Amino acid sequence: MTHLYLIRHAESLNAVQHRFGDLDLSPRGIRQAERLRDRLAATHEIAADILISSTLRRAYQTAEIIAPALGLPIVLDDEVQEMHEGQAAGLSEEEFLQRFGPPDFEQNPFRPGAPEGESWSEFMLRVGRALQRITHEYAGKTIVVVCHGGVIDGSFIYFFGLNSLAFPAVRFQTQNTSITHWYYGTSFLGERACWHLLCYNDACHLREME
Repeated sequence: MTHLYLIRHAESLNAVQHRFGDLDLSPRGIRQAERLRDRLAATHEIAADILISSTLRRAYQTAEIIAPALGLPIVLDDEVQEMHEGQAAGLSEEEFLQRFGPPDFEQNPFRPGAPEGESWSEFMLRVGRALQRITHEYAGKTIVVVCHGGVIDGSFIYFFGLNSLAFPAVRFQTQNTSITHWYYGTSFLGERACWHLLCYNDACHLREME
């Protein structure tokens, strides 16, 4: 049995400043990550064997905060980064729109949002490759990956076997520090083992948080 927990990073200055780039967590984001840490320490609900983090600061800082609750060192992994921004890095959202216009992944999933960035299809290929590698390398273990909303979106496409070349018609609203839990195994006697989605967007630790 393999358990895969995907945790979205806490709120970052990217969201607060409406800016692209590799920025730190916001003060609110730090509190969010601390709440998740305290929840995991109190409940022991995730008996993890491995803790993996994206190398982007907002994910790594989140992983640093929750790591003591899991009692594990952090393994860094470039392939679970958010979609590569290319020349959009450092720009505000307004500057991005002025320079490159709104991205249209629905009509052209093969075109990057900005030069030197990733297209939707390239991003989904990377996410699928990363998930396949990680779940095979740590098969039979409990894996925690601190990553990004786009990576969690990609997990649905990968595990459900959806078309990774087309932008999905359904949108996901993955909350900061929420837990998405996938499980590989059987549900019924004699059933072929497959992936099961056990929960999505579990952020109960953020209730009543201002």
